[in-house]
Amino acid sequence: MRWSTGKQLLRVLAHQELHIPGWWTPAKLRAEVGAALRSKFPGQVDDSGSTAFGIRSSSARVDADVVPCFDYRYYFASGGSREGTRVFRKNGGHFENFPVQQLVNGNRKNNRTNTIYKKSVRVLKRVENAMVANGVHRAVPSFFIESLVYECPDSVFARLSWTERVNGILVHVWDGLEGAEPSEESARWLEVNECKYLFHASQKWTRTDGRDFAKAAWNYLGYTS
Repeated sequence: MRWSTGKQLLRVLAHQELHIPGWWTPAKLRAEVGAALRSKFPGQVDDSGSTAFGIRSSSARVDADVVPCFDYRYYFASGGSREGTRVFRKNGGHFENFPVQQLVNGNRKNNRTNTIYKKSVRVLKRVENAMVANGVHRAVPSFFIESLVYECPDSVFARLSWTERVNGILVHVWDGLEGAEPSEESARWLEVNECKYLFHASQKWTRTDGRDFAKAAWNYLGYTS
């Protein structure tokens, strides 16, 4: 089974044995990380979110998200395993991330596209920021945008101008997300890590959200065909 940046992402890791209670609980890890951050960045830590601590930018650094998480290992029936992280929300819920795989896959695609892939992600994130600032579209998670761009074929990034590249990305997202989620696994879109499906029942975004973003960006940028 396949499984799942504006802001800088910092990961704080602790080790948790599977099914064995330990001293480091999610609540204790969050409390310790929060105390350390407030000591280091007094008056600059935002703990209002469900998962991450926000660190406001200053003249010496950019905005940062700090996510307390545990080491996580997913075991396959074949005997292999996949390493990742498990993140606990304040409400007790949790989800898994695979940041190493995300980094490796993103770098490979960026190298194949002569660094155009990551530049394209930044362009689309800036478009999203501008749309939100101007009240023409709701906020869209950065990782969702990154994954939408990742699913575009490499040929899109080989186009000669940025106008053509962004056009190709938005068309691919709009066309590719039409209709319901495919029943065939090979046709389903993946997150950048290629470990998790991009769309599933517990995901916080939907195929419609992807199409809505593509349409809003298309109109905001003034494309006509």
